[in-house]
Amino acid sequence: MAKDLATVKAKDLKLKKSSGPIEQFSIGKVFIHIILLLWASTTIFPLVWVLNNSFKLKGTILIDSFSLVKEPVITNYITAFERMNIGRAYMNSLIISGTVVVGVMLFGGLASYILARYNFKGKLVIHSMVMAALLFPAFATIVPVFTMLYNAGLTNTHLGVILPQIAGNLAFAITIMVGFMSTIPMELEEAAVVEGCGAWQIFWKIVVPISKPSFATVAIFTFLWSYNDLFMQKVIIRKTQVRPICALLDTIRSQYGTDYGLMCASVILVVVPVLIVYLFLQKYIIKGLTAGAVKG
Repeated sequence: MAKDLATVKAKDLKLKKSSGPIEQFSIGKVFIHIILLLWASTTIFPLVWVLNNSFKLKGTILIDSFSLVKEPVITNYITAFERMNIGRAYMNSLIISGTVVVGVMLFGGLASYILARYNFKGKLVIHSMVMAALLFPAFATIVPVFTMLYNAGLTNTHLGVILPQIAGNLAFAITIMVGFMSTIPMELEEAAVVEGCGAWQIFWKIVVPISKPSFATVAIFTFLWSYNDLFMQKVIIRKTQVRPICALLDTIRSQYGTDYGLMCASVILVVVPVLIVYLFLQKYIIKGLTAGAVKG
């Protein structure tokens, strides 16, 4: 009898260990989840509203914009492609944002490696200036930037937007990459030196592969910021043939301001690439931002 009782107790103990700790009910956690749910609703609702109205006719939206669409139509999307040449605008955005990403990753990666690994006179000053650059908005420098681009004949060109965007994103890129590269063990680079590798080979064969999470994070944020930078695009580019998709959306608003269905369809066309990037690469964003937070 005693043996059977001991066996039952052992099984109960094993079951409790395997099931893990039981979470207790907490009013505080419920309150936090309610707040997060409300916040998520305020973020998601505008997108759902725009998507819903993009399949409505103009008259239906004016009567009741909050009702669910009953007879969806794609007229607004057809009009957007026919009138505004969305395909060319997408290509312009891809050229600009893609080039900006490559430039920021290249120059930001090299600068970060130097700041993380080399000691030289003025290093602290340079690092402080990089951090301070994060505090200056684009509006504060737009006048001298536009003047230089105009004198160089780069207005109304892709390069006229690419160069300021690369410069504007370098501070963020260096901040993220320096924090990550500082955690890479020096022993790896010392072993590479023993094998006869130079600084350039060490950077490309050791530092870059290990720092992939930080490079991915910088690439994602740089692409999104460049893609959504309506301010710089409007100031530098005035020709419709060179305008990216976000600047083209502002043109639609100016020319067809009362056609809310067309505007909603255009907004969806602008947002889709951003959503795709976030959905497929969100794990790299979180990993890259937190990877350099703890050493070891």
